[in-house]
Amino acid sequence: MADIIFKKIEEAKAILKELGLPKNQQNEISALTLLALCDITPDKDWKNSQRISLKVTKGIMTFVNDNYNKHYAPNTRETFRRQVLHQFVQAKIVNYNPDNTKLAVNSPNAHYAVSIEALQVIKSFGTKKWASNVEQFKSSMGSLDTQYRKERKQNLVAVKLSTGKTLKLSPGKHNEIQAAVIEQFAPRFASGAIVLYLGDTANKNLHIDKKYLKTLNIPVDRHSKLPDVIIYDEKRNWLYLIEVVTSHGPVSPKRFVELEELLINCKAGKIYVTAFPDFKEFKKHTLNIAWETEVWVAEIPDHMIHFNGDKFIGPR
Repeated sequence: MADIIFKKIEEAKAILKELGLPKNQQNEISALTLLALCDITPDKDWKNSQRISLKVTKGIMTFVNDNYNKHYAPNTRETFRRQVLHQFVQAKIVNYNPDNTKLAVNSPNAHYAVSIEALQVIKSFGTKKWASNVEQFKSSMGSLDTQYRKERKQNLVAVKLSTGKTLKLSPGKHNEIQAAVIEQFAPRFASGAIVLYLGDTANKNLHIDKKYLKTLNIPVDRHSKLPDVIIYDEKRNWLYLIEVVTSHGPVSPKRFVELEELLINCKAGKIYVTAFPDFKEFKKHTLNIAWETEVWVAEIPDHMIHFNGDKFIGPR
């Protein structure tokens, strides 16, 4: 019986993948939800799928428990609703409250049913018509995975380097400040310098000039230890080592020692900079910033703060 259950769940996952559901909705809980809504027990074929309306707890979760021996705690109701059913509705494979579209949002009678269009496709799973039916469905209804990918792409943070090259950073506060470092800090305090390294919260080495880093004796094979941004001023032989603080720490005494050890063979003058989005974030870290390092706050881009005061920006 266990093998039959496993096989049926894997088939449901395959259906969801082919129908264009995102990766996060190609898991077991999503597969079980589809099985419940199609009234497919382990001994039924997909051609026998039916359109039945089910509530979450006393419908879908009960079906999963009774037929697939998968026990979900009552408090996982919201997981089914927010991480499975919402996406199913967006993908147009499920209808919300089809039996009474006037139900209030938080009605205890809220229910879900497989859409008529999706049902016809699902019933053809395993047949010669499956592939063509899937393509016709996605052509008509669209692919939620494709839609999500487009939305993520639209939300990327564009960063233009001094060379004219444009990079696309994944969305998020950290990368927004990195973009500000390149576009606002660099022209003001490192005019004419070149970006040798720029990380990304989703892609650690988004931009890395390995050849140039090697000429400066910076170990490129240990880029995970490098700061968020590295900028090099060829004229003055200054190396700007910049940490961006949104969730991680600043150039602390500990971090300073780590970077000094990492760059022990680099002869360029080293300038350590911690970049903050605003003074609120800066104040959280003031006691942990290393002396003789610089602080730049994006909300006042024309100014720098030097920790110690006996000299301003320059190599230590």
